[in-house]
Amino acid sequence: MRPIRLIVIHCSATRANRSYTVDDCRRDHRDRGYADIGYHYYIARDGKVHTGRPLCQVGAHARGFNKDSIGICYEGGLDNEGHPADTRTPQQRTSMNRLLTCLKAVFPLARIVGHNQLNPHKACPCYEVL
Repeated sequence: MRPIRLIVIHCSATRANRSYTVDDCRRDHRDRGYADIGYHYYIARDGKVHTGRPLCQVGAHARGFNKDSIGICYEGGLDNEGHPADTRTPQQRTSMNRLLTCLKAVFPLARIVGHNQLNPHKACPCYEVL
């Protein structure tokens, strides 16, 4: 297993009133030239956690930080008008907390950060990750 230093939280940057499934994300990433979805996990609005890239593979989600990180994306991140907003559903919050608890048990030294903490030009994940 590769060393994991960061767990990076992302949003899909899609409007709260529009669906953007894990299959949509996977297709869009492949269309942009990625081998597969860039994230290791994708959390749909219903709270279902979808597996993306295997953890042993380097992701494609945070330029300059992919080598030693895990990428988690939640569906949403924009309000109905397209402005950055914390649009996580209660189900997404619950699933995110459970997933982070599991990952921290396996990678206790990994820091949990928002994408915007690594790239200040990004609003993603559209909420403050502590």
